[in-house]
Amino acid sequence: MSSVTNNGDGETRSSEWKAFLFITVFLFPILSVMFVGGYGFIIWMLQVFLLGPPGHGG
Repeated sequence: MSSVTNNGDGETRSSEWKAFLFITVFLFPILSVMFVGGYGFIIWMLQVFLLGPPGHGG
């Protein structure tokens, strides 16, 4: 029974490492770029339509 458990553990460990590498190499950088880009876009649109350029005001 322990040999069956060890085989499952090896496959699980391998899939965990693949998931970890996918998250750290692809998912987090892509989400970071999307978040920062989206924030910048929101600020840009607020300045275009509502707030005006920085330093603009009384």
